[in-house]
Amino acid sequence: MLRRTFLTGSLTTVALGALHPAAARAEVAAVDEDFLRVLTDANQKQIPLVLGNFQNVSDSVRTVARKARRLVSGYVWGRSAYHHDAALLGPLQWLVGQLAARQHEDGLYDVGNLHSPPDSAFAIQDVCMLYALLDADGQPETAALRDTLAAVVKKAGPALASGGVHTPNHRWEVSAALARAHHLFPDRRYAARIDDWLDEGIDATPDGIYSERSSTYAAEVTNPCLLTIAWLRGKPALLDYVRRNLDVTLYLLEPNGEVDTTASRRQDQNRIREVWWYLTQFRELALHDRDGRFTTIAKSIEARGTGELGDFLAEVLERPELSAVLPAAQPVPTDFVQHYPSQASVRVRRGARTATVFGGTDFHDLPLIASGLSTNPTFFKLRSGAAILDSVRLSPQFFSTGHFRSDGLRRTAPGTFKLQQEVKVPYHLPLPKRYRRADGLYALTPDGRFYSAMDFPHRPKQYRTLRTEVTVTELSDGYDLAFEFAGDATAYAIELCFRAGGELAGVEALEAAGNYQLVSGTGSYTVGSDRIEFGPGNGAARVTMDPGERYTYLGGNLTPEGRRVYLTGRTPGRQLLRLRTS
Repeated sequence: MLRRTFLTGSLTTVALGALHPAAARAEVAAVDEDFLRVLTDANQKQIPLVLGNFQNVSDSVRTVARKARRLVSGYVWGRSAYHHDAALLGPLQWLVGQLAARQHEDGLYDVGNLHSPPDSAFAIQDVCMLYALLDADGQPETAALRDTLAAVVKKAGPALASGGVHTPNHRWEVSAALARAHHLFPDRRYAARIDDWLDEGIDATPDGIYSERSSTYAAEVTNPCLLTIAWLRGKPALLDYVRRNLDVTLYLLEPNGEVDTTASRRQDQNRIREVWWYLTQFRELALHDRDGRFTTIAKSIEARGTGELGDFLAEVLERPELSAVLPAAQPVPTDFVQHYPSQASVRVRRGARTATVFGGTDFHDLPLIASGLSTNPTFFKLRSGAAILDSVRLSPQFFSTGHFRSDGLRRTAPGTFKLQQEVKVPYHLPLPKRYRRADGLYALTPDGRFYSAMDFPHRPKQYRTLRTEVTVTELSDGYDLAFEFAGDATAYAIELCFRAGGELAGVEALEAAGNYQLVSGTGSYTVGSDRIEFGPGNGAARVTMDPGERYTYLGGNLTPEGRRVYLTGRTPGRQLLRLRTS
């Protein structure tokens, strides 16, 4: 089917069956009218917002391109109230002018990073879509816009085909942008560069988890880019990576449409992430594989209606086959225990009750706090319907070494998982005589917490040690968390952080806003008819949560947002935390 015909909004069938745009398409399927209505309505809500602030000087070039994409989607779509609306042309002219004016002579943009190929690729993907949609629409009024967009793409292409990247997902973003540019303005350099990046292999474990372990980058970058490359470059094998990642996502989903990100190596490791970003990915694989589970997720995203669903209209106008009626819905997993050894995590779901157990931070192999590493100190999460315990964390007062972070995860019995960590902090003894210097100018070296000009590696040491084990056991009505401490005596605090919006009972308010302590007995957190009970309390001693010198030295902290309840105690010894749901 011709895309230009689809843009008029008059057809009731779409052609399916091929990844490559030039391939023959014989299979015909009915259009999912409800899906198109959702996207059309969502886009129509976006357009007034764009018109109200399209000249925002603080917008990055990526934001400028996305605003233009929203306007173009409405302009070319025959079912939109903004179809061929001349009021959009002035703002589009300004936005497209910015895309040209901000482009360096080398074809790249500054987006935080200077002359950045990957950041430019994000914008260029949208620019290619703008050109393709306006070209298919073919209105004389947009001829000048198309000329400018074509010039931007042609100027950027060689730079993307010769430039570098920073992160794993950048390879696929650049490749997808080059695939789009090559499809519009063929250049063998673009195809060669895509093959170079692909030849490195896709960074996914056999269970479908990408190396960054991030829902954000899977949903916004890696999955859509691999699908774009598969479609435009005729590489259907790439679909398998997306398929496996979407399958993993089924087990990371929460009943309210959030995606668990505890194990992420990127910024979303301690943020809320929603599933709506995956809409067209679940839809495409549902259609390709006839997978009714993926249909269920896609339709749940439509029904929930949250997020910027209007952004997907451009994708569907570009590839009308995505608007076909989905296969019959099939149940998604709601009763399981899924263990992911590659990131030392476990996901458990029993209907409306879900839990995450996590022991896979990078902290023990690479004891740094940095973007690209998993350093989240949350080792357990629990939900009972709307009652959400966003994190359980533990912080001993032990030489400012910070939170407990497990060195792995072991499944010791059905429904039982063990986390453990040993922290050894040295006291340094005098240097052996063969390493002593008369001038006293020793190497500046780390001792594990800080640097000092003391040549630490050559010094004999005396150690203070703290060994911690946390055993997580699933029960019919909740979980037991058993804490075992051995080694030197010190104090510790356990932090339970509940999502704001519920009612706490049985706890004492502390001075800092949002902080509470369970001194004795059992506390509870209730949202409507959903409830999590926790306890028993272990005394009234006040112990602060110490994030460690890596944070405090730079004025940082690890205080999570929400309502925080603390239980305290002393090592060595044992404490049992009971978490019960109803």
